[in-house]
Amino acid sequence: MDVFPIIPASSTRWLWAVVVVLGVVLIGSVYVLVRTIRGAQHSSFEVSGEGLRLRGDIYGRLIPPTSIRFDGIRVVDMKAEPELALRSRTAGTATSGYHAGWFTLRNGERALIYLTDRSRVIYIPTTEGYSLLLSTTEPARMAERLRGIATN
Repeated sequence: MDVFPIIPASSTRWLWAVVVVLGVVLIGSVYVLVRTIRGAQHSSFEVSGEGLRLRGDIYGRLIPPTSIRFDGIRVVDMKAEPELALRSRTAGTATSGYHAGWFTLRNGERALIYLTDRSRVIYIPTTEGYSLLLSTTEPARMAERLRGIATN
């Protein structure tokens, strides 16, 4: 038997491939980190005729009125409602003072959350198979405003 080995590839090409991949990973990681830090300080929730817009980090989106279950909206203190406690993170950020992204709740429900203060939270169920838990300075006023777009 005769064995004919391959001509070795240039190590320079492999080195460049590794540098490019590491560069992309580093840039992506820095982007996510910056958006998370900014989101922890500057996220906001906008209620309009278009629906509820979540702004602040990579989990932001527009939830149209047709996707909101207005009858289930309520203000909650998560400490008093253990079934709403966060059980596991699917995709998101979890630091000591800021939780954002997709989580599973203790009651098994899937939730998109933006939490900083668990005593002032608005709970918003959707028709899309998940709920929202949002820390906001005025949860009762936000709930009232959301119910107002249901009638329009």
